[in-house]
Amino acid sequence: MEVAARGREFVRVVGPDAADYLQRMVSNDVEALAHGEACPALLLTAKARVIAPLVVLRRADDDFLLLTELGLGEVVRMQLTRMRLRARCEIEPEEHEAVLVFGGGEGFATDWPGAREALDAGLEPTLAEEELELRRIETGVPRWEREIDDRILPAEAGLDETHVSFSKGCYPGQEPVARLNFRGHPNRGLRVLELDELPERDAPLGTVVALAYVRTEVPDDAPLALAARAG
Repeated sequence: MEVAARGREFVRVVGPDAADYLQRMVSNDVEALAHGEACPALLLTAKARVIAPLVVLRRADDDFLLLTELGLGEVVRMQLTRMRLRARCEIEPEEHEAVLVFGGGEGFATDWPGAREALDAGLEPTLAEEELELRRIETGVPRWEREIDDRILPAEAGLDETHVSFSKGCYPGQEPVARLNFRGHPNRGLRVLELDELPERDAPLGTVVALAYVRTEVPDDAPLALAARAG
């Protein structure tokens, strides 16, 4: 078993209408979760731009914990509070310590293939931050303000395959997400690239792999070149 620390911020949604409210606000089917189960989801604008990636953990019928990336906890809390209207639920921050667990049964399903996430488990990290970042890139896991921001559509980052339910009811951004899935395709997609040359900027760890958005029609084995830089 391998363990890596994961920076997280947390928002609790609790109350009689918590499940119904979250079902109407996020992209995945949170009402289908049993106690102790979790699923990745997205909080989106009406035009399906990403506000925040989430993991939604159901702790009880009326108690949910939202895990998001560093710097987004208050964004999530404010967005959900602003849209709450008459929904009977409280929305407030919580504090926890999160770790990713590779090769073990500890924790719950998360947004990282091949890993589970555990809270306050007292597990000592065995993977360095640099090793975790390399593993993230090789696995194709997008990260906020690296490969995901408010300009990205879920399908471009491949998040429609993991963070979206196409059988649940409406939520902000549902119509453009569904339209792109059923009637078209994104013009570009996130891919893992092998590099012969390292860019001057945003070259974490000096590795020979990177994540980048590539137009859909480009074959997976096509050689690509860096665009010319301004002097």
